[in-house]
Amino acid sequence: MDELTPLSNDTLHAMPDRVRVPTYDRKALRAGIVHIGLGNFHRAHQAWYLHRLFELGLCHDWAIIGAGVRRNDALTRERLIAQDCMTTLIELDPAGMSAEICGSMIDYLPVEDGNGALIRAMTDPAIRIVALTVTEGGYYIDAVTGAFDAAHPDILHDVANPGSPRTAFGAMVAALRQRRASGAGPFTGQSCDNLQGNGAILRQAVVGLARLTDPELADWIDETCSFPNAMVDCIVPATGPRELELVIGFGIADAAPVTHENFRQWVIEDDFCNGRPDWDRTGAVFSDRVHDFETMKLRILNGGHQVIAMPGEILGIGSIAETMEHPAIRGLLRKVMSEEVAPHIAPVPGFTALEYLDLVERRFSNPEIADTTRRVAFDGSSRQTGFVIPSIRDGLRAGASVVGLALVSALWARYCQGIREDGSTVEPNDPHWEMLHEHAEKAMKRPRAWLEMEKYYGNLVTKKPFAEAFSGWLIMINTKGVDAAIDAYLNGNGAMR
Repeated sequence: MDELTPLSNDTLHAMPDRVRVPTYDRKALRAGIVHIGLGNFHRAHQAWYLHRLFELGLCHDWAIIGAGVRRNDALTRERLIAQDCMTTLIELDPAGMSAEICGSMIDYLPVEDGNGALIRAMTDPAIRIVALTVTEGGYYIDAVTGAFDAAHPDILHDVANPGSPRTAFGAMVAALRQRRASGAGPFTGQSCDNLQGNGAILRQAVVGLARLTDPELADWIDETCSFPNAMVDCIVPATGPRELELVIGFGIADAAPVTHENFRQWVIEDDFCNGRPDWDRTGAVFSDRVHDFETMKLRILNGGHQVIAMPGEILGIGSIAETMEHPAIRGLLRKVMSEEVAPHIAPVPGFTALEYLDLVERRFSNPEIADTTRRVAFDGSSRQTGFVIPSIRDGLRAGASVVGLALVSALWARYCQGIREDGSTVEPNDPHWEMLHEHAEKAMKRPRAWLEMEKYYGNLVTKKPFAEAFSGWLIMINTKGVDAAIDAYLNGNGAMR
């Protein structure tokens, strides 16, 4: 192979011809956004929309400064700083791969205890948006009440140490305190995570934390800052050896490449207190119907991921595309979604729920996307709670069947037993794995023990149509196996034992 071209500002002119490189002057960009959580999704999604806007010659004062609040973010920073904060984006289209250098991020703040550099950056009046991708489980939400979890140890630390906080939200509160005092004014808090009402949840976290130490500041934040809700969508696998080989195949030396599917969607409330980039010029949609868009996406795509990842993992199937080649798992996805989820979802401009399901099935089946079942099954305690259990409640309220959704919950319980059908061990794959595993083992003898996790299921253990179906499915899975249970469901036999 020819010598690789290292990724940097000075080598963009030397990139292979088939690699798309920034046409704008990166050295002339000025920061307008601090983004906390520089994972693969952000770099393939929000950063790309902004990059393409820069390509149009627009909004060059809205570049991104990256930030992280976790120790392992320091390694990401080291890799990105070494390549001038650029990322190679590789689009995995079945018709052919393509590569593009994304240049919308211009700096990455030091990752440090107390988050002093982050707070200082957010106090700069030029920063008008603080955005986050901190995962669904990163917002300190009480799973039973949905309220802000003010008793979490991280939050208690930030209350006791407001000048040197541990969390992203504590850093935002500290910066807003200084902005209020200096007259720099508010900024927009923008969540880019897969959460229903993500902007409202971000407001709850920031205002809720501020109220614990400074009620007047909390009122000021609540009244002057904005927190737009948004729906974000793009399948972005984790970067591993395969992805590193792909970027080498393009002739680029990039320590942090990102692969993604050939589909993106971003629907945002147009609620920004201090200006915004014109993301709609590059395909984003500003809409007052974000809730409907996000409900469709979270219940069908994210919920669908949970439907197929759990049986896929139990059966030892490595990738999401491979699960779609398994007739029973694909049939489970189609039947559960079309019969028990889609009927409770309103259409949005461009899609009915069933049309969106057709699109999702095609996306899941993309053989170029090496998205592992393990990655998708990760953090079921947040993802099942956010993407599957709401559909169970919708069905029960409507008096409709939830038999298939009960099977999905039983598959999650079976997965958390920690052993696949071939006898191999499932390594811990959830922040709360120990507790989940304990309840899964209890449920082997008494299935309802799983549903007694009120933190996730609330009162669903008392809902007879769901609880009885769940118990029957879990017994069948444990005695006859995953395939037998799914086949019984597809053949209309219910949770027969």
